[in-house]
Amino acid sequence: MTSEELKINVEKALDEIRPFLQSDGGDISLLSIEDGKLVKVQLQGACVGCTVNQMTLKSGVEMTIKKYAPQIEEVINIEA
Repeated sequence: MTSEELKINVEKALDEIRPFLQSDGGDISLLSIEDGKLVKVQLQGACVGCTVNQMTLKSGVEMTIKKYAPQIEEVINIEA
């Protein structure tokens, strides 16, 4: 998978998650993909400072991204 294909797959995963975050007044954006295995995202809006955002990130976001791009090893949130 090329880096462009990987980015497209990660964006597809984020598009699947985004409606759930938006329904709670939040959002997520892709910042970068490093070494083809580390995804950096930024939670936005109501997701910033939310007490469950680490759980959301690991169980929801990371799991969904791995479904689309199995080579991804970790997803981390970069604070604004």
